[in-house]
Parts: sequence; C-alpha cells; structure tokens
Amino acid sequence: MASLSKRLANEYSNINKNKIEEILYLSPKEDDLTTWTALVLGPKGTPYSGGAFQLDIKIPSDYPISPPIIKFATKVCHPNVNIETGEICLDILKDEWSPVWTIKTVCSAIVMLLTDPEPNSPLNIDAANLMRCGDFVAYNSLVKMYTDLYSLKL
Repeated sequence: MASLSKRLANEYSNINKNKIEEILYLSPKEDDLTTWTALVLGPKGTPYSGGAFQLDIKIPSDYPISPPIIKFATKVCHPNVNIETGEICLDILKDEWSPVWTIKTVCSAIVMLLTDPEPNSPLNIDAANLMRCGDFVAYNSLVKMYTDLYSLKL
C-alpha cells in the first residue's frame, strides 16, 4: 500500500505540469487517495462543447498493474458510454492498459474519445447506430440535447 500511496501522491503532484485545457479539475478526495474526481470540458467543435462532465475514479489496490475504474457521473450520450451507469468502453481501461498510463493521461484519452467516438465498440447502441448509418445530424442533435440537459454549467 505504501508504493500505491507514493505513486498516487506523485501523480497528484504532477497534475499541474503540462496542463491539459479540457481537464478543469483532477484531484483525490481529501481523506482518500484511492477515490478521485475529474471535471472535463466538452471538446471544442463537438456537440459536447459548452458542457462540463464529472468523472468518478476509483483506484484499485493493485494500481498501476490494474487500471483505474472510471465512470461518467454526469449523464452523457456517447456510443462508448453506458448512458445509465456511466461505464466507459475504452481500450486503455481494459486490454490495452499499461502501468505507464497515469490518471491524468487516461482522463485526456477520455476527452479524446468524446472527439472521436468508436461506434464499433458500443455501450450505447442507439448513439452507435446513428453514427454507423451516417446520420450525423441526428447523432449531433441527440448528443447536444443530452449535453444541454445534463452537463454541468460553468
């Protein structure tokens, strides 16, 4: 547990180095280094733009051997996000995980996923089907509606 605490403390101390514009906030709970919260901005030029989304992050005891468990706490419409649970389908949170990844780099990858969804690995079939059939007007309208309704306003 000492090495886990040391790794997490090191990651926390490096958060403000090379800041990522879309990550507004990333921090552990005051009394628990294994529970973090992130606040990410919807990327410009996407239907998520103008919204802010909370991520809840749980660090397993064998981190960084195992990836963190990250879910959207804010309801978000995305092909790779379960609209009810906030679960995220992202290869680096599963099969492609490597201990070189940090909580910050994973949050950055999640922001990139908002920009570039992968409709062939869906957790939200409706959103994925709109993308796969090429109905981007309907897809963007649906995403924008969810962003307007559920995202945090800053």
